[in-house]
Amino acid sequence: ESLASAAMGKNYRNRSKTSKTPRRPFEKERLDRELKLVGVFGLKNKREVWRVQYTLAKIRSVARHLMTLPEKDPQREFQGAALLLRLSKMGLLDEKEQKLDYILGLSIEKFLARRLQTCVFSTLKLAKSIHHSRCLIRQRHIRVGRNLVNVPSFMVNVDSEKLVEYAHTSPLGNNARPGRVKRKKLAAAKEGGEDDV
Repeated sequence: ESLASAAMGKNYRNRSKTSKTPRRPFEKERLDRELKLVGVFGLKNKREVWRVQYTLAKIRSVARHLMTLPEKDPQREFQGAALLLRLSKMGLLDEKEQKLDYILGLSIEKFLARRLQTCVFSTLKLAKSIHHSRCLIRQRHIRVGRNLVNVPSFMVNVDSEKLVEYAHTSPLGNNARPGRVKRKKLAAAKEGGEDDV
């Protein structure tokens, strides 16, 4: 055990951290940049930005480590290919960008653009706004393939993108059962029609 962790006391966490807070809490440029990302991608809070940053940092550090190894090193060839395949499946790299250098060039925006919330609004146009998109997902109107997904930060891979649509139980689908309010209106209209007779 290192001296630093010994000095800090025992770590009782039974799960790893998912995000990392910024070192300098009141840096104006960073605050503005994060607030803009929160607005553009309809995020709940800054922690969602930090979580993506943390993931990106881990991927970059792996890529940097692999780049220090010689070209023909079996570890670099095997792990590098696996990493590039994983990022390509997620839609973060194109076919032309199959080199470790391109991993270092990845941005937060690219990651955020692959979230289910962004796909529902900008790619598939199932929602009227990015915020409406988040509501639809949380209220269980969206499915990916056969699975109902109610997590706005769900990362949509290239194959799943074609399978994102309204859930079978959602009244927003074409051939679905009408929603509560619509059913109420239909019942009222039916009663009104009977009264006239």
